[in-house]
Amino acid sequence: MHTGKQLSTEIDATVPTAARMYDYYLGGKDNYAADRSAVEELDKVVPSTRRLALNNRRFLQRVVRTLTQEYGIRQYLDHGSGLPTQDNVHQVAQRIDPTTHVVYVDNDPMVLVHGRALLEQDKRTVVIQADMRETDGIFGHAETQRLINFDEPVCVLFNSVFHCIPDSDTDGPMAVANRVRERLAPGSFMVMCQLVSEDEKVRDFVTGFMDQVTQGHWGRVRQQKDVEALFDGLEILEPGLVEVSTWRPDTEVAPRQLTQEWIEFGGVGRIPG
Repeated sequence: MHTGKQLSTEIDATVPTAARMYDYYLGGKDNYAADRSAVEELDKVVPSTRRLALNNRRFLQRVVRTLTQEYGIRQYLDHGSGLPTQDNVHQVAQRIDPTTHVVYVDNDPMVLVHGRALLEQDKRTVVIQADMRETDGIFGHAETQRLINFDEPVCVLFNSVFHCIPDSDTDGPMAVANRVRERLAPGSFMVMCQLVSEDEKVRDFVTGFMDQVTQGHWGRVRQQKDVEALFDGLEILEPGLVEVSTWRPDTEVAPRQLTQEWIEFGGVGRIPG
């Protein structure tokens, strides 16, 4: 299992991070010149990325609303949550039921700083700094233990994060997903999606580019079949595993992915039993 080095609490403005690049795509202000420059370079090859980021955020909000409203989920564990934006998981869920508990997990120190400032008055929501591969540490963390009862159904989110970790028998997406699944009660949900491309040139370019600019804090762009394998043994909610803008859209005129050089692909699975 991943043990990893001590997570940094220092913010390095010169090295782009996926969280800050995503923040810039979403129109946020918590990013630096290095992040914006990396986004501009990425857009030259994969110009649909801003729309993809916005659609991914809307997917997350629809999923949380659906699981809270229709399936009674009142506990969320969000891996790689990123920087706070409008309509975060706790805000969407707590509008439906204010007693909902949310634990955000991220390894970016800037996420920790901004998240804790945002949530200072909210005793039902917390941000912890951890690598998403540190399953034992996350589940055993005092704040996770305080807010999440794993004997009851919980929703675990891996929303657009698995492409940030490399393949590995002990630390890759499959290993992490399986470790988490083993700890969840029947009726729990796993939300998993990641960037995929069926174009080998796009996969190679983005993987190499992001690995270089983030100084190794990246995994790879995968294929749809890699994401589908993560859901083996789970009951997949309709409409199945899809490009995320088509997952239960709010309206027929909801924004769609315009180009297909890469897409955000995934869905929602339920632990049977």
